[in-house]
Amino acid sequence: MTPQRVTLITLGVADLARSRAFYEMLGWVPASAQEGVVFYQMHGAVLALFGREALAADQGRPGARLGTGAMALAQNFPTEPEVDAAWDAALAAGAVPLKTPEKVFWGGYSGYYADPDGHVWELAMNPFWPLAPDGNLTLPQEA
Repeated sequence: MTPQRVTLITLGVADLARSRAFYEMLGWVPASAQEGVVFYQMHGAVLALFGREALAADQGRPGARLGTGAMALAQNFPTEPEVDAAWDAALAAGAVPLKTPEKVFWGGYSGYYADPDGHVWELAMNPFWPLAPDGNLTLPQEA
């Protein structure tokens, strides 16, 4: 089994109901929910929303102040108009705009927003990374 994999991404959130409503407004459908946590099935991985205090306690750090914004989650799209549509949907759901999608120095098109808890998402179109029909991304092999 490859060590280069992520199977679960857990976002610590201040208000689980608010965060769940935000992601559902983006079209995300929960696969499972239990007391204090919601799971969304993704391509080969799961995204979880979990209360910040409960997450800190689960990590063995009760009372720790968990931060946000030091990393970005990304969704790639095949076209610039699809990036713009995802951007508009995020703002309509209550996202905080960080950088409006624009052409970028590396030859693509991208923008950033923060979810209600400050978790940063990038929306991008990378002409060098074609997506599979199901949206999966596999990096091109180096020569």
